[in-house]
Amino acid sequence: MARHVFLTGPPEPPPGKRECRVGQYVVDLTSFEQLALPVLRNADCSSGPGQRVCVIDEIGKMELFSQLFIQAVRQTLSTPGTIILGTIPVPKGKPLALVEEIRNRKDVKVFNVTKENRNHLLPDIVTCVQSSRK
Repeated sequence: MARHVFLTGPPEPPPGKRECRVGQYVVDLTSFEQLALPVLRNADCSSGPGQRVCVIDEIGKMELFSQLFIQAVRQTLSTPGTIILGTIPVPKGKPLALVEEIRNRKDVKVFNVTKENRNHLLPDIVTCVQSSRK
């Protein structure tokens, strides 16, 4: 099941452009940025502190090819009154700088999802988001 169909691009990069790949997938940065960046920027425009919840699925290797996405995520993280419910990969291999930066923030609560706990985490996550909104 494809979750991010906009990330697969043409098999050959345009002339003069470097191809961004993750495994067999080619990352179409232009399409990704056209879709993701307006949504992240809109998260900063909602009214009233404590009233914004921004969902980001996901912040991983493909997404981090975009410097504009990295800047937008950092801006959203630093916006007062914005709660982010996001997914980041489990650490393995070479660390991803932004992912580790997020994981190590004092204002971030990380839930490790496993096959054993995935069907029981929802109440804890909902409680965490609700308490953050107060």
